[in-house]
Amino acid sequence: MIEKGTFVRIRKTLLDPKDRSTNLPKDTQQVPFKLWVKGTLLDDAEMFDYVNIQTVTGRIVNGKLKESNPKYKHGYGDFVPEILTIRKIIKEDTKGNQS
Repeated sequence: MIEKGTFVRIRKTLLDPKDRSTNLPKDTQQVPFKLWVKGTLLDDAEMFDYVNIQTVTGRIVNGKLKESNPKYKHGYGDFVPEILTIRKIIKEDTKGNQS
């Protein structure tokens, strides 16, 4: 059981494939258009129940409960060693001629 007030992530289907624009690529037209939203659970629920949440902006949104206490999974990618060389060049160029 996930308790009321828990921070969660829900999924909601906005458009079924039959309702999608015909101007889209064929492979895109064949899948539903979905929305993922995070917010606070308004009532106790079980995973995958349809629930209402309140977002940090105060909107009430309903959808299928997919995750409790969702993690932030974004990053800035892998380390790129060339950036250190570029940094050194920029620092030297911005110092100007010191002689």
